[in-house]
Formats: sequence, C-alpha cells, structure tokens
Amino acid sequence: MARNAGAKKQCLVLAAGLSSRMGEWKMMLPWGDTTILDSALENALSFCDRVLLVTGYQGARLQRRYAGRAAITLCHNENYLQGMFSSVRCGAKRLAPGDFFVVPGDMPLLSGEIYAALWRHRYLNCCLVPEYDGGCGHPVLLPADMREVILQANNEANLKALVKARGRQPVSVATPCIHWDLDTPAQYQQLFGIPLMSDHTF
Repeated sequence: MARNAGAKKQCLVLAAGLSSRMGEWKMMLPWGDTTILDSALENALSFCDRVLLVTGYQGARLQRRYAGRAAITLCHNENYLQGMFSSVRCGAKRLAPGDFFVVPGDMPLLSGEIYAALWRHRYLNCCLVPEYDGGCGHPVLLPADMREVILQANNEANLKALVKARGRQPVSVATPCIHWDLDTPAQYQQLFGIPLMSDHTF
C-alpha cells in the first residue's frame, strides 16, 4: 500500500500579509467574477479535503467571509508583521497528522491538477515542489515530519531553507502558473488584463 494511501489532503493557504508592494490589500481584488483569494481557495479545495487559511492583516474581514465554510479552518496569526514564516508556523500548529501543502493566497491560477501531480509523488518522502521550464514554484507538498521542523525552528528561519535542508524533489508540471504570484500592480495588470483600481466591491 502506498504511504498515507488514505490520508486526508490538507493545505495551508497564507493570506496574512499587508500587500505593501501592491499598494492596496490584494486578497479581495477582483479575479474574474470572484476574488484573488477566493480563486486560490477554490483551486486548493478542488483537490484537498481541508484548507487552513492563515489570516493576519484584515483578519476579521476574512473571518466573516469564510467562517461558514466547513472545509476551511481559519487560523489568525497575531504576529503576521514578523513575516511569512510566522504564518506558516501559525498554520502548522493546527495541522492534522500527515503530509500537507503550503501555498500563498495570491496565486489564483493554480489548478487542482498541480496539487494532484505533487500528491502522486508523496511516496518519495521528501519536500516536493512543482517545476516548469527549469524553475520551481508553488504549491509545495511537505512530508508530515516537516510540521515539527517548522514548529521547532527559530524566529529567523524561513521555509525555503528548511525545505532545502530536509531535501526537495522537483516535480515537472505543464504550466508556468506555478510562478505567477501577484505582488505588484504590474503583475496584476499583466495576468488579469486591467489596471489596478482603488474601489472594489468585494
């Protein structure tokens, strides 16, 4: 039997940051008929059984929006100003046993097929990262023991270094969207096709 054959598929979605490079909070920016974060969550849930959504800035707003979703567990990171790793650690505390995905909430184009491609290789028992055209991206799939590694790491640690130390394996995928996060207005305009505006209805 494959390792963790019946394991629940869980994903940490990180949505705690200030979006300082974007100039306004990006998680609720329009994305088609939904929002950036809505799309990221739906894509994760198209493959995963459970999402742990890590909030920080605008945490109360996200709590109101997603509290009624049975498949979404909200985890508020009071230390979000300390950086992304503090959010990874906050979410890791709420994980169930087993392998888990980690993905930023500003990547609305990641399909369930990308998650599935990584999951099929979990028997390798290492950190799995999608690769396209020689470059690695998101989401990442981490083996169960990485939860304790994250929780025991010091405040200066970062996930990239911990993944490298544990050992990582690229998994080839057929789409460049694993590289497409939305940090700046130019990136948003390039992927969405419209200028960034200051007044949104979401």
